[in-house]
Amino acid sequence: MAATVPFSFLRNYWPLLSASARPFVVKAHNLNISKFVVPLQCRRLPFSASASNDEQAAAKAAAVNADSGAPTIFDKIINKEIPSSIVYEDEKVLAFRDISPQAPVHVLVIPKFRDGLTELGKAEARHGEILGELLYAAKIVAEKEGILDGFRVVINSGPTACQSVYHLHLHVLGGRQMNWPPG
Repeated sequence: MAATVPFSFLRNYWPLLSASARPFVVKAHNLNISKFVVPLQCRRLPFSASASNDEQAAAKAAAVNADSGAPTIFDKIINKEIPSSIVYEDEKVLAFRDISPQAPVHVLVIPKFRDGLTELGKAEARHGEILGELLYAAKIVAEKEGILDGFRVVINSGPTACQSVYHLHLHVLGGRQMNWPPG
């Protein structure tokens, strides 16, 4: 009889196995995974966990136009002018997969209306409600992605934190062991 394979096992360990090792794992554990299909939008991408000088330069260049009011790439994603893999959406918040993931799960959570919130350092008392909505949406994303047992929320604020898009956004990271200090 085939063993039941929990989704978390496949999510966390299957991508780590080489293609040649997978048949041996299936046979050795008598696993029946033939009916298990991961939807395309849920597949994890390879990730890199180091910042480069290019990222620092890009962050400094982006800071020059931070307060121009010009549409950001996130505004274009909100308006569906640029496609994205949406994980969660409500009337105030949009969450979608990062195109350059730094962990097996890497989702960006953004407010749909900037309202002067280009970075956390620009937050005012009037932004309290949306900041709470963003954090709650991060929890919902973690739940949907199956990482509620351990995840990290990161906000880069300003060029020295390597913020490259000046539209406040939260990074929800998980699916692997996080280290401390983070960077």
